[in-house]
Amino acid sequence: MPHVKPRHIVIDTDPGIDDAIGILLALASPEFSIAGITTVAGNIGIDTTTRNAGRLLAFAGQHDIPVFEGAAAPLSRPGPAPLNLHGKDGIGGVALPAPARPPESRPAVEWLADLLLSEPAGSVDIFALGPLTNVARLVLDHPDAAKRIGRIIAMGGVIAEAGNVGPRSEFNLWADPEAADAVVSSGLLLVLVPLDVTRRVRATRDFTAALSASGKPLASMVADLIESYFETSTHQESRPLHDPCVMLFALAPDLFRLENLRLSVGTGPTEEAGALTVDENGAPVQVAMGVDGPAALELLARTLAAF
Repeated sequence: MPHVKPRHIVIDTDPGIDDAIGILLALASPEFSIAGITTVAGNIGIDTTTRNAGRLLAFAGQHDIPVFEGAAAPLSRPGPAPLNLHGKDGIGGVALPAPARPPESRPAVEWLADLLLSEPAGSVDIFALGPLTNVARLVLDHPDAAKRIGRIIAMGGVIAEAGNVGPRSEFNLWADPEAADAVVSSGLLLVLVPLDVTRRVRATRDFTAALSASGKPLASMVADLIESYFETSTHQESRPLHDPCVMLFALAPDLFRLENLRLSVGTGPTEEAGALTVDENGAPVQVAMGVDGPAALELLARTLAAF
């Protein structure tokens, strides 16, 4: 089988337990070459998300991957109050080492623009795991660089189900709906992985036990992260792995069912912020609307156990 060159990627993230799992999956995947990690404020502040990115890289021994601090607040509205859904440290209190190196001094969007301009057009993908503020700022301030993105694969939104912060809104798009609108309407190749799919990739305690039993460090860490999810809930037999679905889609798109939809993003107040509407006048987006959940979990476990 011929050798396939790893895909050049940037991970834009607000870690976050499920962000952390997605990052560790990417680090374990030889199919990806991670140019850098850019951070954004999400359900916890930018200082914590940036530190967590560095801590994950230190744990994995990946000291050559730079971290760039990005947006501390949405484009044009106040940021959400820290939700502390994943504990005060954002990753459920799971023990991780301190970052091995400080974040870079250059702002995330400035670095990302220069990276895109220096690499062949279409050769760099962005995996977006949090609010889309950094990506929107790139689109708005550096359009010539943004149009060189290969594709954006983003976890966010909900199409046919209930939201998780409002009747029709998912957190990442709700946290900065103006940014989501800018990215969706940009004309860039966007693959959206919404709650409709991520809720069907669910880890059980048996799954975490199998990861731990592998004896591999990254697999065991992911098991600890998932267990911390269980500790923040009651009467839960499984937990959805939202953000890792971005990496899983990139690794095995055949496990997902894509639909071409035209979408508009709600930018109104409160409950309708970030809500997606299928609209004949909306922007074209590739949306994952189905997934083979057991096969996706098996791929996650196999990749982590092989690292």
